[in-house]
Amino acid sequence: MVRDDSKSKNAASAKSTGTARSKKREETSARIVQAARQSFAKRGFHGTSTRDIANVAGTNQGLITYHFGTKDVLWRAAADNLFEEIGERLFDRLARRPSADERENARESIREFVRFSAEYPEFFWLMVDEGKNADERLDWLISTHLRPRFEALADYMLNALGYSQDDLPHVYYTLAGAASLIFAVAPECRQLTGIDPLKKDAVERHADFVARLIIT
Repeated sequence: MVRDDSKSKNAASAKSTGTARSKKREETSARIVQAARQSFAKRGFHGTSTRDIANVAGTNQGLITYHFGTKDVLWRAAADNLFEEIGERLFDRLARRPSADERENARESIREFVRFSAEYPEFFWLMVDEGKNADERLDWLISTHLRPRFEALADYMLNALGYSQDDLPHVYYTLAGAASLIFAVAPECRQLTGIDPLKKDAVERHADFVARLIIT
């Protein structure tokens, strides 16, 4: 009796094809989100078109509609992506508390935030652009990402480090600016000071400076 394996082979082939297509869709979606992060950060929500993003992503505009539907949905996906990374590199480390020295835990988390800011200056650009406008996107950004992280940081600063309630807004915004501005205006820094803030030794020096500025 001859065994007919054609059906099982066809099924395996179809599954393999489906997996490859799914992987390609995921890769395309991720590439679009990365392009959106850069584009929205540099030109703002209103100054950026989906055509601009498609050009940066190296894809066609129709795929943005296919994956995300609208520019607003894509903007939120880009913001989600940025905050997922910052959560892993700052807040997750604080939660783990690898050292018995809470102040050193905080300093190392701040150093990691500075490194993140050097690697992704678009985070600062995006936050400054959106923070100027009291609109629906800012409401969403605060409720979805900023308020939970501000409250987590506030709890840590109050209970682990001894800051007062009145200090918290100043600590929060001092950290945000001190960690990020030098990288967000890197061309200015190079011309004004003669250093390249994006070089590894400069990033590490700045990371240690900001950590000790915030946590004495």
